[in-house]
This record gives sequence, structure tokens and C-alpha cells, in this order.
Amino acid sequence: MVRFAWLLALAFGTAALADEPRPRFNPDDFPKPKPIVAPLPGEVDAAIGRGAAFLLGNQNPDGSWGTPNRTKDLNIYAPVPGAHQAFRTAVTALCVSALIETGKPNDAAAQAAIDRGEAWLLAHLPELRRATPDAMYNVWGHGYAIEALVKLLARKPGDAARAARIRELIAMQFDYLDRYESVDGGWGYYDFRTHSKKPGSDSISFVNAAILIAFDDARQAGIAPPQKLVDRAVAATRRQWKSDYSYLYGEYLRWQPMHPVNRPGGSLGRSQACNLALRRWGDKDITDDVLKACLDRLVARNLWLDMGRKRPIPHESWFAVAGYFYYFGHYYAARCIDELPAAERPYFQDHLAHLLLPLQEKDGTWWDFPLYDYHQQYGTAFAIMTLHRCRH
Repeated sequence: MVRFAWLLALAFGTAALADEPRPRFNPDDFPKPKPIVAPLPGEVDAAIGRGAAFLLGNQNPDGSWGTPNRTKDLNIYAPVPGAHQAFRTAVTALCVSALIETGKPNDAAAQAAIDRGEAWLLAHLPELRRATPDAMYNVWGHGYAIEALVKLLARKPGDAARAARIRELIAMQFDYLDRYESVDGGWGYYDFRTHSKKPGSDSISFVNAAILIAFDDARQAGIAPPQKLVDRAVAATRRQWKSDYSYLYGEYLRWQPMHPVNRPGGSLGRSQACNLALRRWGDKDITDDVLKACLDRLVARNLWLDMGRKRPIPHESWFAVAGYFYYFGHYYAARCIDELPAAERPYFQDHLAHLLLPLQEKDGTWWDFPLYDYHQQYGTAFAIMTLHRCRH
């Protein structure tokens, strides 16, 4: 029976069984990018500088980033005030992370902005909750807050009281993510099914991935997340893996594995994060060769992802791609590059920078999906963290 299931998987790209071995990986099944002229190091540095300058000039007076004030006729479902508290928390955490990664210790403006962002996160993270029974955008805020808090923890190691407060807040995010975990493991951001205290909806692959990677960042800083949460999220993500190394959008699509969003072109913005999350938590099948093949596919077929960029309706593009996957996907691609041996990184770093540099706007921003007044901030944060990893 198991052998028959894998024959189906090979033939139709069906989702995996969490506890079964994968079929043999063949790198020849993946496309290869065309040659490029590598960007100059100065081009990358200058773009990062312009992006960081935008973030410094766009910080709210209270230390956060993003507002609900720029609206349009095609807003996504965002019940007030909880959805916007979640958006602002996640975006602020990303901006703090980006400035920590790319800022210089002697840059007084950047360091002051980080301090203000830190103060906002420390004050407001305990208030972040589920917006309504059906909208749980807060999971993004908890996940990206963990990433930012880990970076903040390393920033002023001599302040014991501050470090204790940050560790307490990281543990608090673990607790909230336990509370809002999907009933089958992992996390989603909607529960249209049951509205239950323990969300009854299926997990979403890329949410699982982002949170699992944040969990590993915390683990590396000596703050271990609850193993039960990790194990269940890993199993839920592995169930969404397909034999062509794409991933289901969410587990609710397990009976529609060939839906366009679940095919390689639709999965381009998710595959890197999911690969990295599974690898970080011990999946030996996600080898360097797998990472390289999937990075090649991201570059070679990037147009499928790019055609969704800036479209105002989610999933309206080919392969049901949504615009907000663009910079998310490239950020985690850059983190996959970090996993490779140093000698093998420049090829992929150059390709990634070659994609992102021409997309910077005149005001120094990058953005991929119009989301109230959060999109320029999160897009720019993702992009400068990506380009930072493209430096040889």
C-alpha cells in the first residue's frame, strides 16, 4: 500500500506521508538559470543604504512601523483592531531585524531607531492576540517577534535586566503560539471552519516554515521552544511536501495536489522557507543539492512569481500566485544560501541580487502587494535582509 502511494506521488505530485521516506531526488529534473552579469558590490551596498534610509524616515513617532491609514477598494479581510495590531507588530519586528542586520554600530540614527522599535515591541507584544474567532494574523506577529527578540538579545549582552525581559517575551510568544496552534499541528491565519478556542483550521505550509525557522533562531540563542509544537509543525509541513519539491499552500488542499498554487510555479515563494525549516529541524533529505536545485528553479522560473508582484487581489496571477510571496520567498532563499558551503554561495548570491536590485523604487523601497500602509515597510525589510546576505 505504501509503495502504491509513492507511485501515485511520483506520477501526480501528491502530498507526502509524514513518516515515510521520500523518493530519490534527481537534480536533472530542475531548470537552470541563464548566465547573468554579476552586480558590483557597491551596487548592493548602495541599495541597502537607500532601503535603510527609507525605514529610518518612515518610523512612527511611537517607534513602530506601518499604519492602517492608506486604504483602497480591494482591502484584504482585516477586522479591527486586532488584525492591524498583528500587522504592525510583524512589520515592526521585521524592520527592527533589518536595521540590526544592516545597520552599523556607529550609525547613531539607525541605533536610535532600533532602540525605539525595541521599546515599542517590549511594550506591545504582551497585548497581541487573535483578532476575531476567524482571523489569526497574530501568528505572524509572534513568529517575527521571536526573530527580532533573538537579535535584540545579542545586541546589549551586558544588560542583565533587559536580557531577562527579552527572554520572558520570547517564552510568551511560545505560549501564544501554543494557544493558537492548529488542531492538527502547525499554524494558519484563518479559522473559517469552527471558530474554536483551539483553531480548527488546517495549517498553512509557509506559516509553519516561518515560525519553525524563528524557533530555531531562538534555539540557537539558548532558548528552546516547546518540542511538542516543533514536532507537530514539522509533521504538518512534511505532509505538505510533494515529490517535485513544491509544497501545498495549506493542508486543506491535500486532495488537490495539482491545483496551480501547489505546483512548482505556484510554490516558488514557499519552497525555500519550507525546505529551510525542515532542514533546520533535522530532515536529512533536504540536502545541499536539494537547496541548490530549488534555488535554481526560483531564479529560472522567477517570472511566474514576478507576475504576481503588485497585483492587488491575492492569488489572481498565474499559478494562483499572490503578490505578498515575492520578497518573503527571496528572503528565505537568501537564508537557504547561508546553509551552503561558502565557496558555493556567490553564484546564488549574484543571481538573487540581480533579481532584486532593479525592483527598488525611487524612494528606496521594495513592495509586492498593496497592504494598507504596511507593504513598503515589510517589503523593504525583507529586501535589505536578502541583499545583506548577497554580499560575498
